[in-house]
Order: sequence, then structure tokens, then C-alpha cells
Amino acid sequence: MPAKPKWAQLADLIRGQIASGELAPGDKLPSTAQLCKEHGVSAGVVNHAMIVLKTEGLVEGVHGLGVFVAERPAG
Repeated sequence: MPAKPKWAQLADLIRGQIASGELAPGDKLPSTAQLCKEHGVSAGVVNHAMIVLKTEGLVEGVHGLGVFVAERPAG
């Protein structure tokens, strides 16, 4: 079985950090440059992972400020 693409691995990692509470609603994610350096991936890989997480409603981008963990709906 082929390995998961790097963007999927990064998305899984961040998804797990959100699920475990390591990243809480409202927390700012590291910058693209920081994630590239920490995980040894390209900006394209980080951007793809962010698009997936945004589509899932787990994170939201704020223009000029960065990407944040989405607030969970009450209930």
C-alpha cells in the first residue's frame, strides 16, 4: 500500500492535535514557513493541507492574521 501523500499526513497531524485539545478553538496555527521547516515539506504541501482542513471546517483563515482553529458550535 503506498504511503499517504505528505499533505494528507500533515492534515492528519493537525486534525489529531485539534481532536486531542492540543490545539484549542481560536488557537493560531504556525505559519506556512514554520510548518514547512518543522515538517520538511514545501509550501504547496502546507497549503493543500490547509485547504483540506478549511473544507472540513476545522480551521479558518483570517486575511493578514493567519489560520486559526475554528470555534466549535455549542451543543
